[in-house]
Amino acid sequence: MINPEQFRFFSTMVKESSGIALSKGKEYLLESRLNELARVLGLKDINDLYRKAKFSPTPKLKEQIIEAMTTNETYFFRDQHPFEVLKKEIIPELIEKRKSKRTLRFWSAACSTGQEPYSIAIILEEHFPQIKTWRREIIATDISQQAIDKGRAGRFTQVEVNRGLPIQLLIKYFKQQGAFWMVNDKLKKLIRFKKVNLIGPLIGINNIDVVMCRYVLIYFDQDTKKAILEKIVKVLNPGGYLFLGATETPVGLPSCMKRKTFGRTTCWQKQ
Repeated sequence: MINPEQFRFFSTMVKESSGIALSKGKEYLLESRLNELARVLGLKDINDLYRKAKFSPTPKLKEQIIEAMTTNETYFFRDQHPFEVLKKEIIPELIEKRKSKRTLRFWSAACSTGQEPYSIAIILEEHFPQIKTWRREIIATDISQQAIDKGRAGRFTQVEVNRGLPIQLLIKYFKQQGAFWMVNDKLKKLIRFKKVNLIGPLIGINNIDVVMCRYVLIYFDQDTKKAILEKIVKVLNPGGYLFLGATETPVGLPSCMKRKTFGRTTCWQKQ
């Protein structure tokens, strides 16, 4: 059983390193995940992990603790409606606006294991052949190196491709290798995976037309949410769009961002 000092120690480490706020009542979550990490590391339980992290800390151990506490729940075309809005409304609008520059840039800001950026890539390949000669780029970032490595590899289990991916798109854009499905090179070339901590500097991320920052702000306190949203808006091109998760509200969003609603989907456009 995790004690108050252990919870304070680990929750402070997680908050300072990732911005993720573990409030009281989340002891069970921290305990279950760190007990599992302890076993993976050959330790008895969270008590041994606490002693090791406090008295014999290493950068690698700290990274492993943060990895254990990040949630990598995702699936292809998650919530479906935002991707329909991208396909039918936003990408056609942006193609018209960007036709002189012939560039479209997307940012999947909490991409987990890559299903979201690959979903965007499929939309571009499947529905917009007229911009195949444009510079099309999807930047896919996450705080978890394990998630980024998996996304970059483009290697998914049968269960993972069954979640949200229509069979005709699976057959067209993936190749089966044993028990796994591999993303084809055409999609991979559109995506640049990199590890990014949203509370740190957004190095190499700029001139973005669409930001998908979904189901990650719920893990931060209000001040951290506000700071992250301000940084996101700075890298967004005028006329660009921001998508949040269906249950998330943009507290502290700069006034230059105007709410737009497309049926069941709400997003924000930079003026």
